[in-house]
Amino acid sequence: MNRPADIAIIGAGMAGASLAAALAAAPSPPRVLLLEAEAHPGYHATGRSAAFWTESYGGPLVQPLTTASGPPLHALGVLRPRGALTIAREGAEVALDGFAARFAALGVRVERLDRAAIAARIPGLRDGWVAGALEPDCCDIDVAALHQHYLATARQGGAELLTTARLAGAERESGHWRLTLADGRQLSAATLVNAAGAWADGVAALAGAAPLGIRPYRRTVAQLRAEPVPAPSLPLVLDLGERFYFKPESGRLWLSPHDETPSPPCDAAPEELDVARALDRLGQVVDWRIEAVEHRWAGLRSFAPDRLPVYGFDPRVAGFFWCTGQGGFGIQTAPAGAALAAGLLLGETGGAVDPGRFAPGRFFGK
Repeated sequence: MNRPADIAIIGAGMAGASLAAALAAAPSPPRVLLLEAEAHPGYHATGRSAAFWTESYGGPLVQPLTTASGPPLHALGVLRPRGALTIAREGAEVALDGFAARFAALGVRVERLDRAAIAARIPGLRDGWVAGALEPDCCDIDVAALHQHYLATARQGGAELLTTARLAGAERESGHWRLTLADGRQLSAATLVNAAGAWADGVAALAGAAPLGIRPYRRTVAQLRAEPVPAPSLPLVLDLGERFYFKPESGRLWLSPHDETPSPPCDAAPEELDVARALDRLGQVVDWRIEAVEHRWAGLRSFAPDRLPVYGFDPRVAGFFWCTGQGGFGIQTAPAGAALAAGLLLGETGGAVDPGRFAPGRFFGK
């Protein structure tokens, strides 16, 4: 790039790619530089997600972003109907009622189910599981297709993607950022966007910004061959107590122990103990026979201290913008999150979601 970019985005996973695509759709698109540390965009959290779109996931404060993202995700053709069923043991019926009522009040479609109704949807359900809350609008997300769509849209809008481009230094000079990459290349941009996921606080430190306390947590998923073969109609099944979730995938079962193990930013790998824990928890739910663990993987989900995403300019460092902390809901909220962030970067007001609750200034008493 011979002349300075208007905006340099650090990270080309789902957060950075969707933001670059949203900026490309502006009437007068800014010059965008998308910098990815890895050889391939989406190598970490984006490429390892068992993603689904369900409006309760992430909690009531994230729900507006999820709901607003539904129509554009449907329009892109990346959603496949699934349905989500949150189940509870005997003694937790009141808590499940509260869960269902909380989201129903926000306009989410939730149906309360009794033991017979959940057993009809989950073959081999063991005793003790007595109540469920069904979200019929839940869908699987084709993560790869969505990510590639955003990268292609960004390129069509003039964005330049550089891979193997790890940021090593950032200095603010005369209203611009002078960026130094690990291989010595020098770049320049008026605005620096931190969409680095698990590495977000490290990027902030390079730019002289105070860290927000973005913490990565490891999440494990295993692909199982089971008997009976999971039916395609099986919903996404989640535990009200957040101890597991599972869903069918191409004749196999994807299972997670819903783990959140603190981790440094890294190329996450699954731990055998977490896989064993997932299998034990599944055995407490259904009487299926697990014939093989065919594949296992882990990714990092990064959260701000209040577990809400962060979108907005840093209140103390000029030209430094946060787009991070999307946790495990970053893919299902990508359209709305990107639209919100792009609006803030371009100085536009309005939009489907109020950006105030996601501003980085909330961590600085502003």
